[in-house]
Amino acid sequence: MTRSSSAALGVAPWCLRETRFDPELAGLHETLFCLGNGRIGLRGAHEEGRAWPGTEQDATYLNGFHDVADIAYAENAYGLARLHQFIVAVPNGKAVAWQIDGEPFDPASGCIEDYARDFDLRSGVLTRRFVWISPRGRRVSVHSTRLVSLERDAVCALRYELQVLDGPAHIAVESFIDARAQDMEASDDPRAGSAHAAKSLVEVSAERRGPQVLLVHRTKRSEMQVASALHSLAWHAGEGVLAPQDAGTAACLGHRFEAELRQHDTLRLDKVFGLMGSQHAPAEDLPDLLARAVEQAVEAGFEQLCAEQAAYLARYWQDADIVIEGDDALQQGMRFNQLHLLQSVGRDGRTNIAAKGVTGSGYDGHYFWDTEIYVLPMLLHTQPQIARRLLEFRYHTLDAARARAREMAHAQGALFPWRTISGPECSSYFPAGTAQYHINADIAFAVKRYWDVTGDDAFMLDHGAELVFETARIWMGLGHFQHGRFEDGSARRYCIHTVTGPDEYTALVDNNFYTNAMAQMHLGLAAELVQWLAQQHAGQLLQLQLRIGLDLREAETWQEAARHMYLPYDERLGVHPQDDGFLAKPRWGFDGDSPKRPLLLHYHPLVIYRHQICKQADVLLALLLLGEQFSLDDKRRDFEYYEAITTHDSSLSRCIFGIIASEVGYAEKAYAYFADGVRTDLDDHHRNTRHGVHTAAMAGAWLGVVAGFAGLRMRRRMPCFSPTLPAGWRRYSFKLRVAGAQLELDIGPEGCTYRLLAGDWLAFRHGGQTVVLGGDRRETTLALPSATRPPATARAAFH
Repeated sequence: MTRSSSAALGVAPWCLRETRFDPELAGLHETLFCLGNGRIGLRGAHEEGRAWPGTEQDATYLNGFHDVADIAYAENAYGLARLHQFIVAVPNGKAVAWQIDGEPFDPASGCIEDYARDFDLRSGVLTRRFVWISPRGRRVSVHSTRLVSLERDAVCALRYELQVLDGPAHIAVESFIDARAQDMEASDDPRAGSAHAAKSLVEVSAERRGPQVLLVHRTKRSEMQVASALHSLAWHAGEGVLAPQDAGTAACLGHRFEAELRQHDTLRLDKVFGLMGSQHAPAEDLPDLLARAVEQAVEAGFEQLCAEQAAYLARYWQDADIVIEGDDALQQGMRFNQLHLLQSVGRDGRTNIAAKGVTGSGYDGHYFWDTEIYVLPMLLHTQPQIARRLLEFRYHTLDAARARAREMAHAQGALFPWRTISGPECSSYFPAGTAQYHINADIAFAVKRYWDVTGDDAFMLDHGAELVFETARIWMGLGHFQHGRFEDGSARRYCIHTVTGPDEYTALVDNNFYTNAMAQMHLGLAAELVQWLAQQHAGQLLQLQLRIGLDLREAETWQEAARHMYLPYDERLGVHPQDDGFLAKPRWGFDGDSPKRPLLLHYHPLVIYRHQICKQADVLLALLLLGEQFSLDDKRRDFEYYEAITTHDSSLSRCIFGIIASEVGYAEKAYAYFADGVRTDLDDHHRNTRHGVHTAAMAGAWLGVVAGFAGLRMRRRMPCFSPTLPAGWRRYSFKLRVAGAQLELDIGPEGCTYRLLAGDWLAFRHGGQTVVLGGDRRETTLALPSATRPPATARAAFH
């Protein structure tokens, strides 16, 4: 697959522009030009679909809409995941076909001129224009505008215009819902989707309701249902509104319009199409609910839908925009990423954000820990109501996590799945799946951070405390106390064996540093929550005790385990080993330019596991999340050690290395990691963006600015900053919501200006200084803290 470059799309701060159609990049651009609203994902294939050469997945997805299949194991074992869940493409309502004087549009047989496609990041619409010269020499200008409504979560809309440049001519255009199966290529790449997803939809009904076409389908195994509806209206100046004719087949149902056009006349087709799944409403109600939603959108009109979209995004960008002055390519990348995150994130408490969002079938539409550790911080500080919904999703799947814990021989508690859509574990490879027990602590950490930032006690009482307690119980069934005389002088320590940390190139290890450190945080948080409830909400604590059988003596064991948690440390090297046996393994000595990358596609897992090699940040991620516990020297030594042995084969990696590099004073490295990560998808760095965007890397770019260059850390519910100005940037700015306030940071060569935009007051730290804004003092400018500079010998420490 050809890797794109920034020049392939052009660079503009508020736009993604394609100026020529390249079949070799069609699959990639289907992902990049995808539109969504958290529920619907409309890939960026052309309206005419497979008429365009190179079209890969002319697909539409619904967040959470999936089918299941049995997982086949040649050699079985107890407790293995049994059902695989995979996202299923739903009917495609944007489909259009047309003819001029009986000659069908076919870009492969004709000639395309003046081609341009623009994804306007400010207005959230995708426009396209070109001129087609038919084999007979007819010239037609084509212009289309599409959107997936952010205000109306069941609705998409398309305006499609045909102008005859050398008329007169007879034009026939068809608008339809395409429910034909999408065949997917077979792949050995575990990051790609399931090929059998194409055969999962079964038609339940197809009908015409006046001007609407309405289809209902169900999945074969999960028996989820999806309704799709289409309303088409065509017009041209000579005849006004055109009368529709029925067109298509049961699998491709729609309307046909015909008209005689003079030279420079335009035929305009407006279509509104909608989708609604049984995860959104009872199956029996879907047709009527969707028909009404489409009817209301038609009544509003295309211009109103566009105006609503622009207004919604104006509010979003007012809170979420990160302004970078000095590098348009990075500015474009930041805004592209932030819009795709908004387009992909579920906001109903029943859906989440998949690793590929709603942009493709990669990873089968599964949700991972990416949500809590990477995506949630950006939403928490810009769209806190959506962050709450993501945590509510985990609460609503708590029963499935409890069931999984019992399967894994835990008498109490809940074990969340490594990858899932509706709650059950879907990972068929347990060494890098179920063994990643840190998912429980990741969710607890997200609950804690949400509470720290918002002060939302109601969430903690209704959902958060139960999540924290049930997940904390797993650590007591997984770990154990060791007794003896240990090198640190202790006689007792709490150990956790046979788990896998974030680094998927090392599996089934004892005392993974990240897992143990996060478990320590988790257990301490659970014990503190018991105390908080007992002191301030005794009634709710009693209800929770009765509901989950909580014995208050459990809090004592949690505190004891947290106090004695073993965190590996090597005195000789002065680094934190990733696990007990990690430093004893031989180094790989990999070549960063080797064609055998990523390693997981070229080497058996056992070959990788027996080497000292990392796929992604592991120890360093703990240093970021729990940074208060570790000294700057510890962080610097760990950074130096792990940078030399990390391949960054995971898109989750570079942003974390960049943030730690910024903290320890490696400014050039920090910038390089950030710049590479921001354009992960725009420049197709992992050569698999055609399967969908990398939502964790997108959110990691936000972290790179806010936690990296600006140095945001939450310390005891207080935001702390240590801002720097990257070389080459004139300035940058962003806004954060915290503690009921909104704070803007504007960082330039003269210093950092803090503005309190909303809220009565806010206390924060700038470097080592405590600052309070409020009352008459709502703005202050402070000099940038002195940059941390590593010692001259640090870089040679491990070579």
